[in-house]
Amino acid sequence: MANRIRIAIQKSGRLNEDSLNLLAHCGISVKPRKNQLFCHSDNFPLDLLLVRDDDIPNLVTEGFCDFGIVGTNLCQEKALKIEIVHYLGFASCRLAIAVPKNFPYKNMKNLESCRIATSYPHLLADFIKKNNVAIKIVPLTGSVEIAPRLGIADGICDLVSTGATLEANNLREVEMVFASQAVLIKSPKQLPEEKQRTAEIFQNNVEDKYIC
Repeated sequence: MANRIRIAIQKSGRLNEDSLNLLAHCGISVKPRKNQLFCHSDNFPLDLLLVRDDDIPNLVTEGFCDFGIVGTNLCQEKALKIEIVHYLGFASCRLAIAVPKNFPYKNMKNLESCRIATSYPHLLADFIKKNNVAIKIVPLTGSVEIAPRLGIADGICDLVSTGATLEANNLREVEMVFASQAVLIKSPKQLPEEKQRTAEIFQNNVEDKYIC
C-alpha cells in the first residue's frame, strides 16, 4: 500500500525491546517472530525492518526506511544528514575511555602517546582534538574490551551502561567522551503525499503517547 511507512530498529540488543515497547505504547501492534527481519503491523500502516543498529543511519539517510530508532552515538559517528525527530529517553549510555585497573591514571595527560582501541574513531578523534592530547586511535569493529589484554592497545573507548563488561575485563572508566540515548530519526527524502500523512500520524503518536 502506498501509505505504508517503514521503520528500522535494532534486530537484537539493548535497543530492540525498548523500541518495540515504544511502538506498543503508541498503540501500534507489531509481533516479529524469531529470526524474522521484516514484519508488518496489523493495525497501522507500518512495516518494521530489524537490522544491525549501525546500519540504521544509512538505511534512513538513503530513504530505504522512513524512520529509525538508534542511539545518538551512531548518529554522531556516522555524521550523516539525519533529522532527529525525538529524543526518546531510553537506552541511555555513554562512550567512555577505559584503561586497565593497574594503569596509573590521574588526568588526560596520562594518555599521551597511548593507543586507544575503539569502534567510534570519529567521536574519539573529536574528543582528542578538544582536549589537545596526542593519542593514537586503533579502529576495531568488535571485541574492543580484549584489546589491552592482547597488547593491541593501552586502553579502549567503548559504550558503557552498567560497567559490568569493563569489570569483567579488568578495566576501569576514566573519561566520558559522549553521552548517548535513543532517538527517533527521519529520512531527508521527500515522502509521497499519502505516506507523508501516515508519517505525521506516527510522529504525533510518538510525541503524544510516549514523549509526554
